[in-house]
Amino acid sequence: MTKNHEPSASTGPYDGPRITLRSPAELADALPYMIGFHPTDSLVMVAVHGAGGRFGGRLRLGLPAGPAEWDDTARQVADCLVHGSERRGGKPDGIVLFLCQDPPDGESPQRVMTRLRPFAQRIRLACGALDVPVLEALCISGGRYWSYCCPDPRCCPAEGNPLAAPGTSVMAAAATYAGLRVRGSLKDIESRLVPLRGRVAEEQLRALDRAAATLMPRILGEATRKETGEETLALARALMRRLDLAPPAEAGPAGDGWDDALLGHDEAAALILGLQDREIRDIAAEWMEDDEAAPALRLWRALARRCAGAYREHAAAPLTLAGWVSWSTGDEPTARIALALALRADGDYRFAQLLHRACNEGIDPEGLRRCLREERRRREPRRKRVAARPPGRRSRAGRRGARRTAGSGQ
Repeated sequence: MTKNHEPSASTGPYDGPRITLRSPAELADALPYMIGFHPTDSLVMVAVHGAGGRFGGRLRLGLPAGPAEWDDTARQVADCLVHGSERRGGKPDGIVLFLCQDPPDGESPQRVMTRLRPFAQRIRLACGALDVPVLEALCISGGRYWSYCCPDPRCCPAEGNPLAAPGTSVMAAAATYAGLRVRGSLKDIESRLVPLRGRVAEEQLRALDRAAATLMPRILGEATRKETGEETLALARALMRRLDLAPPAEAGPAGDGWDDALLGHDEAAALILGLQDREIRDIAAEWMEDDEAAPALRLWRALARRCAGAYREHAAAPLTLAGWVSWSTGDEPTARIALALALRADGDYRFAQLLHRACNEGIDPEGLRRCLREERRRREPRRKRVAARPPGRRSRAGRRGARRTAGSGQ
């Protein structure tokens, strides 16, 4: 598996409503509800437990670039889902596999299915080597689906079967009743987090170069690092207030252009570089709930979109913060995508690695929220005491130090 294909898996037990799926058609229709979005260019695997076929862990991965990566990818995804499920609740009794890719220019959906068939077979063999059978393997392309497991042309013809129209199936009705939400397509979600292009990106790149020349020596300098960090946090709070006071007219991706217009290039550059200080990033991670969460998420998304050109690796910090706020506020599908993009930007970014693993393993984020709340309580009273001290009045230790300095003749 290459660095550009970070798995996004959830290996905890599935706690959603119980809905019985009896056919490949119903499985294909259920896929977006199981992972929270319409996957594109994706491999999706779902663990199945028990005689009743209860769904467990889910894993999503971008499709490998070509056949040279298929063997390694098949082994790694099988190992990830099976062993992750064992750690969280028991070895799966089976796996359901989906390969999803819309046809590239000049290729038919049926050709996509044929091209991906050997990859599906490699995954089936890798799962079988771990004593977990693939119960069903589906290819979804161009609004149709095919089964790699069913040989019966009466139910699985060579030309495939059409997917149910969105919102018209029994599964869609049951999911709506149960409150399950599909957050658009994978491309829709990623488009809110990937760098902008064109003239805006060129202007942002120049601003980042200017900020790097000014700020990086200060961030790396022992005497100026703390002051620069405080300026970064003050700027972040000011931009969050600005975003909060000016909500976009439309929610979702349509509102991102509004947020981009509210953020100056130099402001974005200063904040992107300031967040490379991990102590400052950890303080920013405290804005993960209540009234702070929504403007913080808008800000982190906007900053991720500004990490242009050579600064794409810097996107790991705002992407990780966006993933954390999404996870903290209950949007696990978006969190997994944001954290996978953070690891794509910087595969060694430790905070993203830890959050990605915890989110995928179904760990409750409340434990981390408690730690961040406690850290904030310890830090903020001290800051308030210092701010409340009358101007010109030094602490007792400060007065003693001044007397010593005066007495030494320095």
